[in-house]
Amino acid sequence: MFTHSIRRRLVIGCAATLSLSLALAACGRSTDSPDAGAQSTTTVSDGPATGNLTVWAMGTEGENLPKLLEQFQQANPGVKVTVTPIPWDAAHNKFTTAITAQSVPDAAMVGSTWMGEFADLGALDPTPQGFDNSSFFEGALDTTKVKDVQYGVPWYVETRLVYYRKDLAKKAGITTLPTDWAGLKAMAKAMQDKAGAKYGINLQPGGTGSWETVMPFAWSAGAEITGDDQKSFTLDTPAMQEGLQYFQSYFTDKIAGTDLPPNQTEAQFVNGTAPMFISGPWMAGSVAKVGGPAMKPNIGVFQLPKNKTATSFVGGANFAVFKNSKNKDSAWKLVKWLSEAKTQAAWFKLSTDLPAVKSAWDDPTIADDPLLPVFGKQLEDAKAPPAIVNWEQVAAAFDAEVEKMVKAGQSPADTAKAIQTKASQIGTGGS
Repeated sequence: MFTHSIRRRLVIGCAATLSLSLALAACGRSTDSPDAGAQSTTTVSDGPATGNLTVWAMGTEGENLPKLLEQFQQANPGVKVTVTPIPWDAAHNKFTTAITAQSVPDAAMVGSTWMGEFADLGALDPTPQGFDNSSFFEGALDTTKVKDVQYGVPWYVETRLVYYRKDLAKKAGITTLPTDWAGLKAMAKAMQDKAGAKYGINLQPGGTGSWETVMPFAWSAGAEITGDDQKSFTLDTPAMQEGLQYFQSYFTDKIAGTDLPPNQTEAQFVNGTAPMFISGPWMAGSVAKVGGPAMKPNIGVFQLPKNKTATSFVGGANFAVFKNSKNKDSAWKLVKWLSEAKTQAAWFKLSTDLPAVKSAWDDPTIADDPLLPVFGKQLEDAKAPPAIVNWEQVAAAFDAEVEKMVKAGQSPADTAKAIQTKASQIGTGGS
């Protein structure tokens, strides 16, 4: 499962460029760390990849990947790679049907929130030795781990920042960007009182995906979704209630509103109705498209503010090899090639998906962008839900209770209790 509305809410969400010169895109720990996720005892052989490989990828990635893999096939003339693009709305059913029928591809792009389900079905091949896990952003690497076993590697990433109107912040007297919870609320309030905004910040109350905005506040307060064993939920804790209370306070203080029309975040930002919001990298291009050339220099971003931590949400997609692949050695060679910093930088230029390999961010195309490096900094402190089978159902229950809290005034304590009760009834799933 993915946590964007089909394309953009991948947990993994899919990442797109922030570069304002580009159009809106379509969306670690070292291996010796005790909780890094065990790699397989197998290794990838030396020498070039050979034989036939089948690869599945979704959406724009599926359309662009054949262009990138031309380079892989030139370097490995004995291999032929066939990529099958899959529409987002058909992807999950296609995967699960193929797993049941044991007619899977050799390798595929897999959303991070599908990892637990596919691993539980016994479909994924554990990552072999030889991958440098320290090269990946830690939060992204965590999405490849299911019950302490690593499956695949992070392929591309996204995370969430606070967007703000630079010109209106100046009008509001903001000279220093906030770094803590109190500062964020004060800035949003100033956008109302001094810059004329109806609401200081748009927090997209209720509906699908609310948890992606709420959980960073809960994580920053010290909350966790499950215990270390990932077998039981820990959603009703003082830390969770603290995160929920902070989120709710924007609505009770009328700094954020429940009456903003949905799916109009860009327009509300451009017309000054709500000149702040929290979202991912694709929104820079989207806002620039709506606002035109005059808006581009007024788009600013900063990292989520700190409570105990300043943790954001990490999304993206992983690349995995299926256990029933008939050419696993060459499939893993392909995955390893996709994990090279040079390949990741080339993929960004082709697709605008942000690299999961940290050193790829040194490429001038990314490093010299006015906004992208801030996302890179935030990725150093970003988390995703644990890879559990039933997360999609739990997320839906979470969203429903947050909507009651924001729109009907349900208390944070009752909200946390209700989320915990529903999640416990659903269970983590799996064998």
